[in-house]
Amino acid sequence: MARPKILVIHGPNLQLLGSRQPEWYGRKDLAAIDRQLRQLAAARGADVTIVQSNHEGKIVELIGGAGRSYQALLINPAAYTHTSVAIRDAIEAAGIPAVEVHLSNIYAREPFRHQSLIAPVCRGQISGLGDTSYRLGLEAAIELAQASRAPSRPVRRKKNVA
Repeated sequence: MARPKILVIHGPNLQLLGSRQPEWYGRKDLAAIDRQLRQLAAARGADVTIVQSNHEGKIVELIGGAGRSYQALLINPAAYTHTSVAIRDAIEAAGIPAVEVHLSNIYAREPFRHQSLIAPVCRGQISGLGDTSYRLGLEAAIELAQASRAPSRPVRRKKNVA
């Protein structure tokens, strides 16, 4: 079986990790998180493509084309979590399982961050565990990708006995 391919998208301002609000996001920078994700993917026999963008349209385009090349999506939509119907709709239309992750616990922060427009179209959400959220999210995305690629087994139906 071919290696599962996972698309990882980091949303706006995540290029500032390590220096931006370390009390919420920790001191690890994005390059370190990306290295961890690549190492974990390699150890699990998966391939990852990692992209960071501050632009909603670029994120929508990446997700829109993901179903042709990837078996799962791992996304930290960052601030777009609470505002982007476009990203939500793109995930819903992509036809691949998605996992939403956040470094901070969005439910322990300002009230406007408590609602995710993205979570309802994802298979799961992991938040509040720092960079561990990403590692657990990638593990889940790999499992979902492998499950979606597994050959289906024929369903055996019982004969009606009268």
